[in-house]
Amino acid sequence: MSGILDLDQLKTFVAIVEQGGFTRAADAVHKTQSAVSMQMRRLEERIGKPIFVRDGRQSKLTEDGERLLDYARRMVRLNDEAIAVFDEAQLTGRVRFGTPDDYADRFLPNILAMFSRSYPRAEVTVVCSPTDTLINLMEAGELDLAIITQAKQRLPSEFVRREPLLWVGSQRIPAHEIDPLPLALGQPSCCWRQTALESLEAVGRRHRILYSSWNSTAVAAAVLAGLAVSVMPESALRPGMRVLGEAEGFPRLAPCQIGLVRSLRETSAVTEALAGHIVAALDNLSQHYAFAAE
Repeated sequence: MSGILDLDQLKTFVAIVEQGGFTRAADAVHKTQSAVSMQMRRLEERIGKPIFVRDGRQSKLTEDGERLLDYARRMVRLNDEAIAVFDEAQLTGRVRFGTPDDYADRFLPNILAMFSRSYPRAEVTVVCSPTDTLINLMEAGELDLAIITQAKQRLPSEFVRREPLLWVGSQRIPAHEIDPLPLALGQPSCCWRQTALESLEAVGRRHRILYSSWNSTAVAAAVLAGLAVSVMPESALRPGMRVLGEAEGFPRLAPCQIGLVRSLRETSAVTEALAGHIVAALDNLSQHYAFAAE
């Protein structure tokens, strides 16, 4: 195969995946449903592979479709970034964004880099605080967006990421063999701390909290030094950490769920643009794409 892929077809393809179907994608790209279907047939002809397959009443991405999706997203994003660089009327303004520090360590560099390339004239103010504090700031109108750990929150949030929540210790020093088990956890209102303690109590394992901090770097330092065991989402694992499982006597934990909270007040275009970048950077929910039959 040689030649050039049609960017408009790729944009429609991405819209189908992100909107969850051909009908909603047609509204998003301002085309008729038949035009969307025709674009996808031409895209399949262009790459010489089927990108959708029927599965009962649903259509799903084929393996080739999933491969194409990654390229399509990058090509569309690069196009948007190029347009933004030369667009004198591009988005400006300020958006106030909050995130817990552990999410900031893992996700913020990528989010800010993508956003800055797309909207170099926009200003982002970042606040790093625990989820409870971020919710309070959102309610007070002091933040426009916030990434939070989803639990029983007071504000509606958009579910954007799921990860295994894991018991972790040091690879060098077996702190998990100490009785009672030494723990390094967040402050009392931390939902991961509550989950860890309830799980240990359910299996009757003796424990004591040796270190308590909202700062993820401090908790990780205690783990890496072999002083304590903690719980962390999979993406927070660092070199030198060991995952502890049922073989070591640790109960399985419910997955960590990450959400995006938007201001209940009127939002600006720059806020919505940053929200889109956050969702794109954090999304790991669509590993198997399926769409309602059209």
